[in-house]
Amino acid sequence: MQKQYPAQVPTEVHSHQNRWDPYVDNGGTSLAIAGADYVIVASDTRQSNGGYSINSRTEPKAFKLSNNVVLATSGFAADAKRLVEVLEQNALTYFYKHNKQMTAPAMAQMLSNTLYGRRFFPYYVFPILAGVDAQGKGALFAYDPVGNMERVNYQAYGSAAALVQPFLDNVVGFKNQRGADPNRLIERDEAMRFAVDAFTSATERDIYTGDWLDIFVIDKDGVKHEKRELKHD
Repeated sequence: MQKQYPAQVPTEVHSHQNRWDPYVDNGGTSLAIAGADYVIVASDTRQSNGGYSINSRTEPKAFKLSNNVVLATSGFAADAKRLVEVLEQNALTYFYKHNKQMTAPAMAQMLSNTLYGRRFFPYYVFPILAGVDAQGKGALFAYDPVGNMERVNYQAYGSAAALVQPFLDNVVGFKNQRGADPNRLIERDEAMRFAVDAFTSATERDIYTGDWLDIFVIDKDGVKHEKRELKHD
């Protein structure tokens, strides 16, 4: 007797899966350089939504949190704004309780705790927190989205970080330079020039970085801000 096989029923094949993704990378770049008595923070103002779709040309990525602390961000712009709101509220609560502003290291620790508290549904933000510590030295802290923190002398995050970070490694970190002192801190004028040069070059290669450049200089006298023009295409 011939063996009978069940009839083959054609099934529909889906070429892709539909899933909910709450995160968007809005592009743009931020960097910071710490010196002996200052920190320079720079970030562009272009906000994109993939490809050549530009949401805004004037959306800041760096925010002044107090008279001596600036937070630079990259990643998801909506999460960055919410994170800034949370930090400002906590810093204000601290001021009313203790009648003094939080120091940069204290705010750095608060930021780490805030990010870690959201580790199961994290803020999709790569923050750089900059300020001046109690000794008047430039204090710069880099994070990942779940709160891992490291004090560094320079850092770049964002869509052009792969271009900017190697440049900073060379001119600020003195990597692969024979006879150079890797612990030397550069002067303020040098840092300003390197920050502007980094963004001028990045805008030639990265379509998500451009339009305007916000520059913050933090020292014992407070925070100074200036804006410079970048490429608009």
